[in-house]
This record gives sequence, structure tokens and C-alpha cells, in this order.
Amino acid sequence: MPWWGWVIIGSLLLGAELFVEAEFFLVFIGVSALATGAVAALAPAVPDWGHWIIFAVLAVASMVLFRQRVYRALRPQQVPGIKADYVGDELDLPVALAPGGSCRMELRGTTWELRNAGAAMLPAGTRVRVTAVTGVELRVERAGG
Repeated sequence: MPWWGWVIIGSLLLGAELFVEAEFFLVFIGVSALATGAVAALAPAVPDWGHWIIFAVLAVASMVLFRQRVYRALRPQQVPGIKADYVGDELDLPVALAPGGSCRMELRGTTWELRNAGAAMLPAGTRVRVTAVTGVELRVERAGG
């Protein structure tokens, strides 16, 4: 394959990463194709099978060695321990909550589902404490009690 064929394939793979959720695999395959195109342009005496070996080695090595680190750096997951940061927070209930009842409330810029984890009715305006976080739900109980 001519050097420009590798460049076209690499460019298409890099572009496809923007439209397909491939979890960063296409980036490394695309960069490997671009690098193979550079080798093909700078060393035209290398046979086609040599280009394919270079491409395969670069693609596999880059994915094994770098993909996970780069993926985590560019697409960080939820920060570990962030759920624990909410436990112990106190807030005032916007509405009354029966035992097991729930409502929606904004806390620290995020909308949460508050659920009364206690056995008693909580009137509106009651000061409550977050006791647990489950998904997008904050379990609350009367503060100080």
C-alpha cells in the first residue's frame, strides 16, 4: 500500500473515533496507521508485508502500553470517594417526607433524590443529615437524632 493510503486510513480512523464510542481503540490504530505511512514515505524500500508488520506491532504495543492511561486521563470516571463526601452533610428539607418518601433537591450543583431513611415523618424545613448515597439517591434522617 502506498504511504498516502496509510495516511488516509489513519485519518479516517481518527475521525471515526469522534462519531463512534470505541473507547479510544480507534485513536491508537489510527495513529499507528499514520506512523506506518510516515515509515512508508521515508523508507520506500520496505516491502508491503513489512508495512503491515510495522502497523500491527505499533497498534498492539500502543494499545497495550498507553490506551488505558490516556483513556483514564482524558475521560476520568467518577472521583473515588465523592459519594462519601456527601455523607454527614446537613440540609433543610424543602417538602415534608413520610418514612420511605422521596423528593428532588439540588445539593452542590447536582440534583439528587432525597429519601427519608428514618421511621418518622419529616416536616418541611426539618434539618436532616445525609446517612448514605445510593446512585443518585441521598438517604436522609433527622439531624441530631
